[in-house]
Amino acid sequence: MKKKKIWLGLSLSLMLAAAGCGSSNNSAGNGGAASPGGTAGAGSTDAKTYKIAVSQYVEHPSLDATYDGIIAALKDAGIVEGQNLTVDFENAQADQANNLSIAQKIASEDNDLVIGIATPPAQALVQAIKNATPILFAAVTDPIDAKVVSNLEHPGGNVSGASDTNPEAITKLMDFIAAQFPKVKKLGLIINEGEPNAVVMADKAKAALDKHGIELVKAPITNTSEVKQAAESLIGRADALYITLDNSVVSGVDSIIQVANENKLPFFSSDRDTVEKGAFATVGFKYFDHGYQVGQMAVEVLKNGKKIGDLPVTVQQKLDVILNMKAAAAQGIEVTDAMKKEVADQANSIIQ
Repeated sequence: MKKKKIWLGLSLSLMLAAAGCGSSNNSAGNGGAASPGGTAGAGSTDAKTYKIAVSQYVEHPSLDATYDGIIAALKDAGIVEGQNLTVDFENAQADQANNLSIAQKIASEDNDLVIGIATPPAQALVQAIKNATPILFAAVTDPIDAKVVSNLEHPGGNVSGASDTNPEAITKLMDFIAAQFPKVKKLGLIINEGEPNAVVMADKAKAALDKHGIELVKAPITNTSEVKQAAESLIGRADALYITLDNSVVSGVDSIIQVANENKLPFFSSDRDTVEKGAFATVGFKYFDHGYQVGQMAVEVLKNGKKIGDLPVTVQQKLDVILNMKAAAAQGIEVTDAMKKEVADQANSIIQ
């Protein structure tokens, strides 16, 4: 079962770790989506037993779906939690002190594989683990900038994984905004500039917007509790709202949706899960599929004996324009034929 350990500060986290506290499984976050490449549980259970540790930065739909995809891929290969697989799942609750403590704890244990979900856990695990224990990362926007690997094709060492972005996704979304929303001259971005992945994506968005003469207006935060205030600060300063794959921001996305709806501001995001919650549009993919891809890499290491450093870092190739019709109505957006044409040939890209 997925054990959600809530790390509420360095001293308390160490007490909880010692006590072995945990709670119940919530790994249904993929909304019942079918596993890519097979039906969950289709593989026969492996006779060997496995132990892995997972460090996730914070709970939010995209990261939770990533975890669910990983577990589904393992299950399809006959590596089944509760049977021949033990998972130590840790959640830092977006606290960097907790994140570092979790990495140190995992480094002190004997695991067959460890996985970092999001950039901060991946960085912390790479820094903390000095032996040859294989490390996989997921939901890392720029693995090279984050210094978790130095080469995407041939990572070497004991680290590899999957990036959750394709630079073209940001450019395509900015192009969509420029083409379909000519009144948008200033795009408001809520951002935690302490998250490297958010900064990388913001820079790419700005470069794309500059070509269209659109200004990127930033509203900085340092933690999730500041998200609503930051969104409200953009009222009157921006014509629409946008967020990157910024863990601190995505965790508070409900408040951004509220501000967007109340003020009739189009809200664009960098992930499908946020659009499903109430943002209007993105260019993206399902995070369950992203996690499944990482899970398949885990199978290669655990079951097939592959060296993790020989597995290339993967990126998302299939990108869809995704629209939420209910969000459009709430945000005062007229969904034109031109917008619908963007998704005409893409399955499951209109959310009612």
